[in-house]
Amino acid sequence: MSNEKETIKQQDLEQDVKQAEEQAPNDTETTVSAEALEAESDTDKPVDEIAELKAQIEAEQNKYLRLLADYDNFKRRTKLDQEIAKKFRSQSLLTDLLPVLDNFERALATETKSDESPTLLKGVEMVQKSLLDAVKAEGLEEIKSAGEPFDPHVHQAVIQESDSEAEPGMVLQELQKGYTLNGRVLRPAMVKVNE
Repeated sequence: MSNEKETIKQQDLEQDVKQAEEQAPNDTETTVSAEALEAESDTDKPVDEIAELKAQIEAEQNKYLRLLADYDNFKRRTKLDQEIAKKFRSQSLLTDLLPVLDNFERALATETKSDESPTLLKGVEMVQKSLLDAVKAEGLEEIKSAGEPFDPHVHQAVIQESDSEAEPGMVLQELQKGYTLNGRVLRPAMVKVNE
């Protein structure tokens, strides 16, 4: 009986070993699978962090580029504003001087009968010439009107008259001179226009 018991024990042990061997690979697979999942989740965390960091860097770079573009636009606008201010810095002074130029024109247009008049007129002409040179240096130019086609951008029609010798829409006479400052109309010319 002891032999039988030993045989049974041995068979039981062999079955236990087989069962253990069968279960062992399954357990290792389960262990491996759990470890693999943990490893995958651990690698997902750094990948997610890397993606977040890359997105943050890209957002910061975009902010920087926008800020740089805004600064360049600001510099360009400031430079343009400075150029315009420089170009038209004398506009208010020249506007105030236009009546003075008109008065010089009227003074020189009057006829004098005195002996001293020619020298006085010569002096007035010299003053007018030096004033005209100074304002032309600032960019003031006369608007040509007489004999030119009427342009509503630079002419102000005060009188319309019918003249058969001139073409319709032509300026017949300039009543008051007009001026431009660096291409901008400072004062339109008052004119008589043919119908």
